[in-house]
Amino acid sequence: MTARILDFETVDLRFPTSRELDGSDAMNPAPDYSAAYLVLRTDHPRAPEGHGFTFTIGRGNELVVAAVEAVARRATGLPVEEITADLGGFARHLAADSQLRWLGPDKGVLHLATAAVVNAVWDLAAKIAGEPVWKLLADMPPEQLVDLVDWRYLRDELSPAAALDLLRAAEPGRAERERHVRESGYPAYTTSAGWLGYDDDKLRRLCREAVDAGWGSVKLKVGADLDDDRRRCRIAREVLGPQRRLMIDANQTLGVQDAIRWHRGLSEFDIHWFEEPTSPDDVLGHAAIQRAIAPTHVATGEHGHNAVMFKQFLQAEAIGICQLDACRLAGVNEAVAVLLLAAARGVPVCPHAGGVGLCELVQHLSIFDYVAVSGSLDDRVVEYVDHLHEHFVDPVRMRDGRYLPPEAPGYSAEIRRDSLRRFSFPDGPEWS
Repeated sequence: MTARILDFETVDLRFPTSRELDGSDAMNPAPDYSAAYLVLRTDHPRAPEGHGFTFTIGRGNELVVAAVEAVARRATGLPVEEITADLGGFARHLAADSQLRWLGPDKGVLHLATAAVVNAVWDLAAKIAGEPVWKLLADMPPEQLVDLVDWRYLRDELSPAAALDLLRAAEPGRAERERHVRESGYPAYTTSAGWLGYDDDKLRRLCREAVDAGWGSVKLKVGADLDDDRRRCRIAREVLGPQRRLMIDANQTLGVQDAIRWHRGLSEFDIHWFEEPTSPDDVLGHAAIQRAIAPTHVATGEHGHNAVMFKQFLQAEAIGICQLDACRLAGVNEAVAVLLLAAARGVPVCPHAGGVGLCELVQHLSIFDYVAVSGSLDDRVVEYVDHLHEHFVDPVRMRDGRYLPPEAPGYSAEIRRDSLRRFSFPDGPEWS
């Protein structure tokens, strides 16, 4: 009997993080970290459910949930084995709905929704294989990895043949790199100390705790007031000392010239990268900022809504750090495309995380990148925020400021049933 996707469940899931200003920044002063959550139900004996989600910060999450339902209907009834045998074809099948595509294309609410569905299917595929997603990807032959990608708009930058050569060149070291990451973990940095809404005493205390916990890199939110940011960066640098990296993140609030001025005002604090200094769509603006603030890197990508945007940022030499997001892109397949584009240009990928479950997802992508794509840890760190992990069945595991590779089959995406009940909006006990 052929196993199929039988039906699905969605949850409008919201956590009241605005109460303590966790996640606060210059653009988003009081976010409620949220997820449009999806459960795909099947009659497969090894994978009765696949879990996926996409991330928002509160109001409007109900729109994404509705979009997830629209996209998930296109997967309902499909044979599970056929999907998992052709994960590239499945992603292209979702994208081929011409009526839904008109609402995008490849951006906005529909693209976020596609991420939830694609991520849920990868969770299914990994559970059937009995492996975590990073291992499922890392064991794929180069030809299969190349077929995951929709190359229509990318060939002018990277051809499938060139991507195949890149992946084949990385093959000989896969086993050794996998052994290394299993033993040592994947390097991370923390943003938990630097939310904009925290007062100076809390900033100082959290920076000290980060040092004591072994973190080598810390990021601060900036962009509301330059004098305040100078004071906050001075506090952070005094606590961190000269040997640890300090990064800043303006969360898109500044114009191009303002961003250059902001960096000039903070450059004495030895800023390693300046994240989201301006509009996430302004490729040429980022390029101008990158030229002006070098050797500080421009870092961006958490609002890079598709692989074409990343292609243009890379072609314009507008970024020194590529920060893909596991849910802003349309799931694992498009993330693989961006990893390949970045590796071909030699630009480090340091994914955006935090939020609801983004740490759980992007650890898989970065570990796969190291094992099978870039083969490098140079200048590569994954963001870590100590928020909301207790709600996950398979939460991230950290040691000495490094992600330990997930071991459980799947995409680490499953949220505990009690958490889904408590934080569902608007009727869950935490909201009602």
